[in-house]
Amino acid sequence: MARHLLQRFLLTLPALWLVLTLVFLMIHIVPGDPVEQMLGEGAAPGEITQLRHALNLDQPLLVQYGHYLKELVRGDLGQSFKFQAPVRRIIFERYPATLQLAFCALLVCAAIAIPAGVLAAYRRGHAADRAVSLFTLFGLAFPNFALGPVLILFFSIYLGLLPVSGRGGPSYYILPAATLGAALAAILTRMVRGSMLEELSSDYVRTARAKGLPLRAVLFRHAFRNALIPIITILGLQFGTLLAGTIVTETIFSWPGIGRLTVQAISARDYPLLQGCILVIAVSYVLVNLLTDILYAVIDPRVRLA
Repeated sequence: MARHLLQRFLLTLPALWLVLTLVFLMIHIVPGDPVEQMLGEGAAPGEITQLRHALNLDQPLLVQYGHYLKELVRGDLGQSFKFQAPVRRIIFERYPATLQLAFCALLVCAAIAIPAGVLAAYRRGHAADRAVSLFTLFGLAFPNFALGPVLILFFSIYLGLLPVSGRGGPSYYILPAATLGAALAAILTRMVRGSMLEELSSDYVRTARAKGLPLRAVLFRHAFRNALIPIITILGLQFGTLLAGTIVTETIFSWPGIGRLTVQAISARDYPLLQGCILVIAVSYVLVNLLTDILYAVIDPRVRLA
């Protein structure tokens, strides 16, 4: 298994290189000068030239790219233009906040989607199934950049129950986690329902019912366990999506994570910081997919990693 996972990781290196290369080229092509933003409009031409030389921004693009790859191989992500600090230190100060928010959102997603999907499959064609279908339609149609402000207006401003923004105690996690988890819960609910419908029509489920096993045992111990493989796949992909998709939600709730840091890097034309944020997000996505492969074998012994 270890050899297989190592091979999978090595195969992702070209994809990571392509992502970094595209990001490097795009941020240098986009109009805007980070030196002018750092010094302001009233800076003297000599100061601009001196700072551009100090940051190696006066060199040809190919030379800058080669220097970036060389430092990246050594584990150096560079120095942030905006914060005047090592990019690696800035990212790993913010990254735990994004991980915590993503985990909470995933818990919200699973807590909603798994019971709703199982109920919809068991009560197929009934009122419960139609209610779950309506919920999933609403969740898919309502984007998080619209849901977040609505939740803030209702729970924070109108009711005064939850904080508006920032990161603090457990109450600070509720609104951003619900904003992130709601849309993903709609997708996962449909996947759970479809997988459960397939399993509930299997012979072994009918046999378990004929033996008089309790309904909970039939649904969760037998049918749901065998339906877990596609569900785990969606959960793994969604967790990777959460790490990359927190940009809008962290901006709405002023959450001090890597998503908001990416927006700040884009606004400031902070090339090293933006490249570092994209690299961490891409590597996180790869590692989540590798962890998903491991869970396959743990949950279902029939799965063999060749």
